[in-house]
Amino acid sequence: MLALSRKKGEAIFINNDIEITVLDIRGDQVKLGIAAPKEIPVYRKEVYLQIQESNKEAMTSQSPDTFKNLF
Repeated sequence: MLALSRKKGEAIFINNDIEITVLDIRGDQVKLGIAAPKEIPVYRKEVYLQIQESNKEAMTSQSPDTFKNLF
């Protein structure tokens, strides 16, 4: 993991097309702005984990025959 220090208004770039900017700092909260191409999904970690769990549940609740018809 890379750990960086940034001040309000400063930013970092990831892979030339994702910009993360520190918008505000209040107490122990930091507000970030994320500019990324539309085709790159951006989620809060807790939302991402919920999506992954829902996907796992959906896969295990289906019978194997359901997926044979897709191909």
